[in-house]
Amino acid sequence: MPFRPEPSYSHGSVSRTAVLLVNLGSPDEPTAAATRRYLAEFLSDSRVVEIPKVVWWLVLHGIVLNTRPAKSAAKYATVWTPEGSPLVTGTQRLAQRLQEALNAQGHAVMVKMAMRYGNPAIGRALDELRAEGATRVLVLPLYPQYAAATTASVWDGVAHWSSKARQLPEFRFVNRYGDDPSLVHALADSVQRHWAVHGRAEKLVLSFHGLPERSLHLGDPYHCECHKAARLLAEALGLPKDAWQVTFQSRFGKAQWLRPYTEPTLKELAASGVKSVDVICPGFAVDCLETLEEIAQEAREAFLEAGGQSFRYIPCLNDDELAVQAMTRIALQHLQGWPTMVSSETAAECVHQRQLALEMGAKD
Repeated sequence: MPFRPEPSYSHGSVSRTAVLLVNLGSPDEPTAAATRRYLAEFLSDSRVVEIPKVVWWLVLHGIVLNTRPAKSAAKYATVWTPEGSPLVTGTQRLAQRLQEALNAQGHAVMVKMAMRYGNPAIGRALDELRAEGATRVLVLPLYPQYAAATTASVWDGVAHWSSKARQLPEFRFVNRYGDDPSLVHALADSVQRHWAVHGRAEKLVLSFHGLPERSLHLGDPYHCECHKAARLLAEALGLPKDAWQVTFQSRFGKAQWLRPYTEPTLKELAASGVKSVDVICPGFAVDCLETLEEIAQEAREAFLEAGGQSFRYIPCLNDDELAVQAMTRIALQHLQGWPTMVSSETAAECVHQRQLALEMGAKD
C-alpha cells in the first residue's frame, strides 16, 4: 500500500502537541450539487447507516441521492451566513478561542478543527498538523455523548488517515464528556441567562440528536448518556421532574428511533394545554442545521400550529466564554503527561502572534 508523501524526518526537530476538534460536517455551499456530495459521503458511512452495504447502496444511489439533496439544500439556505456554514464557522471560532485560552495559560498547544464529512477533512487537518511539527495529537470530537455513529466514526476517520501515513503521531482520543461539571455549569448558565432576559417557560425540552432504537439494543450507551446529561442539567437548574423533558430529533427513515420524538412531543404538549416551551439541544456543541432549522424553525412552527403560544430556542454554547473554559478544562485533563508548558514570555508571544495573524486575516 503506497504511503502519502510527507515531511522528511529531521533529527532534533522540536516536537509539538496539538488538539484536533472534530465536528460532523456540512456541504460546502447550500446547493443541491454540494449537498449531494456531502450526503453521499455522510450516508455511505457504515457507522451511520447499519444496513447491509449492497442493499443500502441501491437505496442511497437509486432513491435518497436523487430526491433528498435539493430539499436539504433549501433548508441549509435558510441558515447559511455570509461567512458560510454556521457549523463550520462556529467550530472555527471555538477552535480559535480554545487556542487562545490554552496559550494564555502557558500551553504551547496547536489547535485545529476538522469535519468528519466534508471540509476541512480530518486527513487534511492531520497533514497540516504533522507539517507543523505535531508529534502528539489529542482528538476531541464535539459530541459530548458517545455514539458509535458519531464518536467512533471520528476515530475511523483518524484511523483511515493513519493507515496511509508512515510517521504516526501519538494519539489520544476523548470518548465522552457530557457529564463534565464545567460543561454542565456552562449549559445551566446559558439557560439561566436566557430566563433572565425572556422569562421561564412552563416546560424545558432537552432535544438530543436521535439514533435508531436498534443501536440501544446493540449496546450503544448514547441513550443513557443523554438522559444522564439532561438529569444533571435539570439538577443544576433546580427543576422538578415535571418541568423538563428529554426528546430525540432528526429521525430518518421508517425504522423506530429513540423516543420520544421532539416534534410530536411538542405538538402533544401544546394539545395538552402547555402554552410556552424553552428548547435546548445539549448534545450539540455548535449551532447547525439541526438546531437552527429543524428546531428553531420547524419545531417552532409545529408547536405554535398545535396551539402553543410561546416557543423559545436556547442557542448552543458555541464559543461562549464558559463553553471555552469547559473545553479548555477537558482538553487539559486529557493532555496530562504530555509536554505543553512554555515560559510566560513565550506564552505571551504565542498570544501576540495569534492576534497578528487574526488581524492580517481580517484585512485580507
